[in-house]
Amino acid sequence: MTLLMIDLDNTLIDRDGAFRLGVAEFLAAHGLPAADVDWVMGVDASGYASRSTVAQAIIERYPIGLEEDAVIDFLRRGAREHARVTEPTIAALQAVRAAGHQVVIVTNGAVPQQTGKVKASGLDRLVDATVVSEGVGSRKPEAGIFHAAADAVGATLNGAWMIGDRDDADILGAHLLGLRSVWLHLGREWSQTGYTPTHTADSAAEALEHAANSLRSTDERI
Repeated sequence: MTLLMIDLDNTLIDRDGAFRLGVAEFLAAHGLPAADVDWVMGVDASGYASRSTVAQAIIERYPIGLEEDAVIDFLRRGAREHARVTEPTIAALQAVRAAGHQVVIVTNGAVPQQTGKVKASGLDRLVDATVVSEGVGSRKPEAGIFHAAADAVGATLNGAWMIGDRDDADILGAHLLGLRSVWLHLGREWSQTGYTPTHTADSAAEALEHAANSLRSTDERI
């Protein structure tokens, strides 16, 4: 039995797609230009910008009496409620767990938001556990969150894999702990020079299948 740790946003779920739908709903609800969804997506920077930064940019662009907390709540709710998992990813998760491997979501963020996405997308029925940085007091790439993921299912990090789209969080975290990793490139070129992923994949399904196949090959050699 091997531990497969996997990121949530833009790995298991299309976080940007869900956020875009939430933004479209926000603009429509306030009678704002629908075409401005691309502008908001640019400010959001795939979630790299803080929620306060995004909210303040919206408030400044649209002086209609919006309040920061209300804007943040609306945007978070949209990203949470529209979280979805593709059929290939569902099938891959079911296959690796049926093969005896444990799957733990390892995600940075706030507990209510991230666990809300997990539940809305149905991932709570497809994985063994979810570990959120806010809940364990450690963020990727720090070692603590990966150890917390192993502890959540009574496993060890020996032979574990980490799968994700963030070079500076998912892959760096794996590198620092000597773990194997799969990077979802999402159309990007690898730019780091101090470390590299074990494998690069087009999707979460492909990444999970690669990790499982590598483990199967190792077992056959033994």
